[in-house]
Amino acid sequence: MSDGAPPAWVRDAVFYQIFPDRFARSERVTRPGPMEPWESPPTVHGFKGGDLYGIIERLDHIASLGVTALYLNPIFASASNHRFHTYDYYTVDPLLGGNDALRELLDEAHRRGMRVVLDGVFNHASRGFWPFHHVLETGRHSPYREWFYLDPSVLTKGRPLHAYPERSLSAALPADYGTTHREGPASIKTLGYQAWWNLPALPKLNVGNPQMREYLLGVAEHWIRFGADGWRLDVAAEIEDLTFWAEFRHRVRAVNPEAYLVAEIWDVSPEWLGPDRFDALMNYPLGFGILGFAAGSHLDRAVAGGHGAVAEGLLPLDGAGFATRVEELLTSYPAEHVAAQLNLLDSHDTPRALALCGEDEASLRIATLLQMAMPGAPSIYYGDEIGMTGHADPDSRRAFPPNEGDWNHGLLAFMRGAVAARAADPALRGDGYRTLVAGGAAVAFERTSDADRAIVGANAGEDPVELVLPGPFDAARLSSLLSTDERSAIISGTAEGGLVITLPARWGGIWQVTR
Repeated sequence: MSDGAPPAWVRDAVFYQIFPDRFARSERVTRPGPMEPWESPPTVHGFKGGDLYGIIERLDHIASLGVTALYLNPIFASASNHRFHTYDYYTVDPLLGGNDALRELLDEAHRRGMRVVLDGVFNHASRGFWPFHHVLETGRHSPYREWFYLDPSVLTKGRPLHAYPERSLSAALPADYGTTHREGPASIKTLGYQAWWNLPALPKLNVGNPQMREYLLGVAEHWIRFGADGWRLDVAAEIEDLTFWAEFRHRVRAVNPEAYLVAEIWDVSPEWLGPDRFDALMNYPLGFGILGFAAGSHLDRAVAGGHGAVAEGLLPLDGAGFATRVEELLTSYPAEHVAAQLNLLDSHDTPRALALCGEDEASLRIATLLQMAMPGAPSIYYGDEIGMTGHADPDSRRAFPPNEGDWNHGLLAFMRGAVAARAADPALRGDGYRTLVAGGAAVAFERTSDADRAIVGANAGEDPVELVLPGPFDAARLSSLLSTDERSAIISGTAEGGLVITLPARWGGIWQVTR
């Protein structure tokens, strides 16, 4: 495998994303004090006490889905429940069980054939990050002062930093989500240092400083040596020094040539993939396209409006619009990177897929069927398989219900079947994609890998629809691999060697073309 190619294993992977504080709480971690009740609605700052040992105790459930890789939201020591505010990159948070818990989780996951990808936050840290704390205590005298972007007056005149500004000072900081936040003029002027998105809690890291850079690259190498199988890289595009990412890739791949590097970049950005960048991006555009089609009339625009990027990207699509969008996305990247894209329907940053679909289970089933039939690695957000719902953060980060009586077992059985279908047919994991027909609220396409072929059909409309598929196909050689419910399509051949398929309303199916 060349340094520029994604790891071969990703093509066949199915990921399961876990928000550690909310997945499972074990008895092996001693809590320092009271936690937020597990079953209560999540709050912005509350800790529920999920830990890595709890994940270990639920690995059998995850394995029963057919999952082959875990993606963990940040696990390093932090004073936030999501742990994107890092204060020690070399220590797993004690509330999660510490380094020993990660060691055991990696061993147990690997024993089951599961890879584990960690979340890396290298653009910014927290004001509790020990080098930043050193600067807070000693100001211009700190040898770590150049690890951050400080106002010159801090360095020349001894101006104090305002890392914990009073309310009146905080109010002067704009919540700037445009391009100007990268320059950080407001935070430098007001706080004395550049803060990401002008948030005082998040000092931006100066990766151009050789010592800061080496520290972060050492972190990346350390956890890959420890046994992690890759990195998901938070707000990767906001580190604008591209030589950092080139060196990051080279150093990580020198430790493990099969390490997976996937960047959190929300739009179509082929320039971020390749030998000096990343293997893949979080494929939000595909997820929005799938949900925009599958939800049909059930798409809840009010829920989508809870997050700006979701509101902008998640739009209603008919069959033709969906087919066009998929073809655009598949042709935007080289095939080897398409096969490695992290194909998600939702995440910790978005409302839950079920909520975006207006709580309509049929929509989620159609969306999942399409997700499993696309090139790239599907990713299931914890709890989607049992019907968890939730609006924008923090509601999308609810605690996973430990009582199986609270699970949607019908949906769980379907999700297991969907993952199994993908694993059973190489065509669904191959590079070949061809739109067969798209019209109204329906679409059908072919997936291929060498001699393996599969047909995928979906009808997001409220009425049955008849599709005429161009050949060559033999109706007698179609074997049903997956359907969204117990209903079946009606299939017959045409004189020209094509197929006529009548899809039930609000339904999808996959057929293997037997040899």
